Amino acid sequence: MIITVTPNAAVDKTLTVPNFQTGFKHRASESLTLPGGKGVNVARALKALGQPVVVTGLVGGRAGQQIVEGLQRENVLNDFVHIGGESRTSTAVVDPTTMTQTEVIEYGPVVTAPEVTAFLEKIEYLAKGSRFVLLAGSLPRKMQEDFYAGVMQRVRRHRCFVVLDSAGEPLRLGMRGRPHLVVPNLREAEDLVGHEFHDDQDIVDATAIICEMGARNAIIKTPYGCVGRFQVGRRQRVFKGNIAPLESVVSTVGSGDAFLAGFVSARFEKLELPECLRQALAAGAANTQRYGAGVLDPDDARRLRESTDVVEFDGAGHAVS
Repeated sequence: MIITVTPNAAVDKTLTVPNFQTGFKHRASESLTLPGGKGVNVARALKALGQPVVVTGLVGGRAGQQIVEGLQRENVLNDFVHIGGESRTSTAVVDPTTMTQTEVIEYGPVVTAPEVTAFLEKIEYLAKGSRFVLLAGSLPRKMQEDFYAGVMQRVRRHRCFVVLDSAGEPLRLGMRGRPHLVVPNLREAEDLVGHEFHDDQDIVDATAIICEMGARNAIIKTPYGCVGRFQVGRRQRVFKGNIAPLESVVSTVGSGDAFLAGFVSARFEKLELPECLRQALAAGAANTQRYGAGVLDPDDARRLRESTDVVEFDGAGHAVS
């Protein structure tokens, strides 16, 4: 079983607005409302890829009920902790004429100490029967920013493979829990290591720095693919992956979440690392062919896998033959 953890679950609304400009009145040509938050999006993609997954997180108020009911309609198993506050709403405006997107994201509810305790107990309970635990997304207000590190300390005894996909302080402090894998995007990785990247070697070096900070394995997602560093036995293996440019893109909202789902799905099936990265790239690309975060057609993912390429590199940045 795979468990995804979403402390700051949301109602996600995607609006398609051609020729969007700030300061003007617009009519949306399309609208899609789905349960959201990183862990929810990853779970949706994992479900599409045929993997057994359960979503947990914090939900409250009418928005929280909407999240639960939406997942039930999608047949995604869930076991949330209900809180007194109102779950947040996030809105993405996609302009198909310029292929830009504008996101407005609420902070989320205030969570009390007893609610956090109940949440930790729920995660530990679910982790007992799971092979993977994915800790994903931002944290609600008033929740300690080292929350993810605390979760890892509690689930370590259950020998789960723990993935951390967050940003800012929750990611930085979460590294203390020694996650098995972190998957920041380019900007999140730059923030984590403290400097901008100017070329591919900077990204390769950054994966080494991230592993020195506490992660056992690291993947940095880039606009053109990814760079991954993995601990295999006593040595580290570094891979660069890319995917051919797509002829058309509907929306990039949630493609990073689909990427993670593709990787975890392949690891769950115990595939080799290069194949895991290919499936991750293909799933992320398949998500761009549909509206909705984590929404993908597995047939698209299988087709797009053929346009991926993964090469192993040594520490000096040279391809391994």
